[in-house]
Amino acid sequence: MRHTTLASLVLTLSLSSTLAGAAPPLSAYAGQQEREIKALSAEDLKAYLSGKGMGLARAAELNGYAGPAHVLELDTPLALTPEQKAQTEALFASMERKAVVLGQALVAAERRMDRLFATQAITPDLLARSLEEIGTLQAQVRGVHLEAHLAQVAILTPAQKLRYAQLRGYDSTGVSPAHPHQPTH
Repeated sequence: MRHTTLASLVLTLSLSSTLAGAAPPLSAYAGQQEREIKALSAEDLKAYLSGKGMGLARAAELNGYAGPAHVLELDTPLALTPEQKAQTEALFASMERKAVVLGQALVAAERRMDRLFATQAITPDLLARSLEEIGTLQAQVRGVHLEAHLAQVAILTPAQKLRYAQLRGYDSTGVSPAHPHQPTH
């Protein structure tokens, strides 16, 4: 019995010293406290300020609605007509212009909220207003990208939509992504 008690005491002391010397796990946010705007990475900032898609139109892209940036990248294999290329270029330019303006506004709103927290001036009312503004701007940025995909699909032929899906690695079934229940033959 005395041997068991001694063994338990040694084990307890060993575990206590191990746990006491162990460093607490680092937060997944460690190092991010140095960011200009804590909620946005450098990549996020660059993408918002330059009008990049950031996967915001993934719902459209993966459901058969081609995006103008990728259509322009694939213009030769898609065999775009000069008119289709001009329409796509105009669509892309319009989307990018709108996305840049909205992205700049979103970054400014995030910066304001970050400052409210940094200066400890945040209040429940200011937080609610900040979040409402940021949420609206996020939806608008995403909407610009989704609307461009919606407009782009009207420019392409069914065969080009299928080819786009194949070139992007989404479809090889011979079924048009824009009309999934109709064969393209």
